[in-house]
Amino acid sequence: MDVNLLRVLVTTVSFILFVGIVVWAWRKRNTTEFKEAANLPFNED
Repeated sequence: MDVNLLRVLVTTVSFILFVGIVVWAWRKRNTTEFKEAANLPFNED
């Protein structure tokens, strides 16, 4: 296995993972969960 092939594979997998995280973060059904998580520091127990 060539070092350059390994670099290409790691870069491709990293890019696919990045795109997956972006898509997951911008989904509509995650909005309420993220808003609740954003307000956690302000909740008083």
